Amino acid sequence: MGNYFQSFSGGVVFRLVLYIGEIAVLFGQTVYLCFIPPFKGERVLIQAKQIGPGSFFISALVAFFIGMIMALQMAYQMTKLSAEIYIPNVIAVSLTRELAPVLTALIVAGRVGAGITAELGSMTVTEQVEALKAFAVNPVKYLVVPRFLGLILMLPVLSIFADLIGIMGGFVICVTKLYISPALYFTMIAESLAIKDVLTGLFKTIFFGAIIALVGCHQGLNVRSGAEGVGRATTISVVASFILIIMVDCLFTTLFYFVLHV
Repeated sequence: MGNYFQSFSGGVVFRLVLYIGEIAVLFGQTVYLCFIPPFKGERVLIQAKQIGPGSFFISALVAFFIGMIMALQMAYQMTKLSAEIYIPNVIAVSLTRELAPVLTALIVAGRVGAGITAELGSMTVTEQVEALKAFAVNPVKYLVVPRFLGLILMLPVLSIFADLIGIMGGFVICVTKLYISPALYFTMIAESLAIKDVLTGLFKTIFFGAIIALVGCHQGLNVRSGAEGVGRATTISVVASFILIIMVDCLFTTLFYFVLHV
């Protein structure tokens, strides 16, 4: 039994390392091709339009309710300590540094990442990707680069809106249920929130966007077994994106707090 678990865990680790290596290779190719002409800016704008406006409503809705939930949950304990005045501080810092960037990235991964995998997977199984290669068109340049740039551009924008709307969600609860005046609410946020809190959250979203694009494109370009393979690749894409986003968030949070002391 011990040998079985050792071989199983070893196989899992090997596959994980191999998968991350394949993603890293695709990342290197993508970044290199971003600086190689021809530059198709209109394709990037098309992808950005599909990613940003299409994901805005759901990310904003989630951020608004997360702000409300945070205020309600903290009020339960803070009122016992007569410290409800500090709830706006916690909401603002928690949203901008962690919750808004991560939740926005997860929402986009579930919506856009799955769509990218399904789209490229369908192109792969119908041999459209092979047709591009036959016409001397690099699939990474033509398919991956626009989606990569679109995501790393739009995810920080969506995160900024999530910050603002999440803070407004907390505002609704603090003003209507905790009877904190609107002026005091925004004064407490202004005193507690620093530029570094916003920038650290936005910095992470660049890497989250890269993860979503690379994982989605990698799975789509490596689909096998027809329609069934497309469905399997889409599922793997979403799960892998979620795991990598949380891992990278943990890595950067540790780096900011314990190494850079930001």
